[in-house]
Amino acid sequence: MNAPTNVSAQTQNRKADHIRICLEEDVQCHEVTNGLERYRFTHCCLPELDYTDIDISTNFLGKHLGAPLLISSMTGGTEQAGMINQRLAEVAQHYKIAMGVGSQRVAVEKPQVADTFAVRKYAPDVLLFANLGAVQLNYKYGLDQCLRVVDILEADALILHINPLQECIQPKGDINFKGLIDNISKVCSKMPVPVIAKEVGNGISAAIAKKLLDAGVTAIDVAGAGGTSWAKVESERAENALQRRLGRTFADWGLPTAECITSIRAIAPDVPLIASGGLRHGLDAAMAIALGADIAGFAMPFLKAAAVSQTAVAELAEVLIAEITTVLFCTGNATLSQLKHSGSLQHIE
Repeated sequence: MNAPTNVSAQTQNRKADHIRICLEEDVQCHEVTNGLERYRFTHCCLPELDYTDIDISTNFLGKHLGAPLLISSMTGGTEQAGMINQRLAEVAQHYKIAMGVGSQRVAVEKPQVADTFAVRKYAPDVLLFANLGAVQLNYKYGLDQCLRVVDILEADALILHINPLQECIQPKGDINFKGLIDNISKVCSKMPVPVIAKEVGNGISAAIAKKLLDAGVTAIDVAGAGGTSWAKVESERAENALQRRLGRTFADWGLPTAECITSIRAIAPDVPLIASGGLRHGLDAAMAIALGADIAGFAMPFLKAAAVSQTAVAELAEVLIAEITTVLFCTGNATLSQLKHSGSLQHIE
């Protein structure tokens, strides 16, 4: 399926705008938080562990990870985005952490930019996630396009991101979500790789998670509120006063990440669960895992590092790994599984 050239250009320009705005403007939530400030680990001053024996490796969707980290979906489709993805992929390979790319719609519409997403050559052993907007399934996309983006990335799974608020504010947004769950189900039933449902910063409730799982989705990325506000991002791209007003009104809309994790885990004890949305350091990641997530996703911190250098990305990965390891050491847990079952994370009023 080939889209008109002007649509391709619009999509590519939007990609460039998103990178610029995220790097240059204040597009973080301020009123709503990720919810993790309501929790605290019980400090163990006698851990009875050798720090060097602590193991933060894990398995997710059948693949081994050196740490419970995901470089969350961000970008692709432009020369700058291609450079960012290469830097991220090479660091993901070195530390054996998972990585997703930004929406690959632009690569479907404009195949010549597909290489900006094609990072498998830089990350041969990494858990890689392809990515499309779920709503595109209501706009003539289907199994063929989903298979195409997986093929571009040689991906291990497909993210279908769900972003109704962003589409409401985005210039020329795709706002027909009617019957979308049925189209998601059709894709899930035929995809040769797992499908991950992901929000983009407004969170997934337990009720919606159940609908998605019943439709055949394999894993959930909660992508809760508290981090980057895509309402704010789109308000920066507004073409008129109405769009600007909407972006500001809904700047802090959404469900906190912590709330999403606990509510979804309560109704789906075994679903592969990714925590993302406003995580800023390894302590946040460890809290999210102690609450029930399997891995923790970071976007903005990695984007900012990748815009500087590959060394900056590697330094960030090392810091996150050290922070998670320190949490385990100072709570007396040798593994992530022990942390989850230790009861060391306490809710505070």
